[in-house]
Amino acid sequence: MKIVLTTTGTDLNAPLDPRFGRASRFLVADLEDNSFQVVDNTTLNAAQGAGIQAAEVVVGLGAKVLITGHCGPKAFRVLQSAGVEIFCTEAATVGEALAQYRAGKLSRAMAATARGHWA
Repeated sequence: MKIVLTTTGTDLNAPLDPRFGRASRFLVADLEDNSFQVVDNTTLNAAQGAGIQAAEVVVGLGAKVLITGHCGPKAFRVLQSAGVEIFCTEAATVGEALAQYRAGKLSRAMAATARGHWA
């Protein structure tokens, strides 16, 4: 199973980026073989719709889970409709957030955790 975590860095010790749509990068962790890859978020500088576009990238990566700090309403709807579970955390690092998920310490977000910019 693939899990996407928002980050500003390139490894498990990197900070977890609390932003979703404007996160610098996505760390894609594959729980089946304990590998990971880092993908630049090419949509972070979009004038509008960065969250929606980032959600489409996450879906395209084959993720079943997203772990981030906050997720806005439009991105939340895209992810939810694609069957991606969303978990929000204030973990300091990607590794810490992944450990929290594996230990069952994160609660699934049932609604957006950030206001939309045009709300």
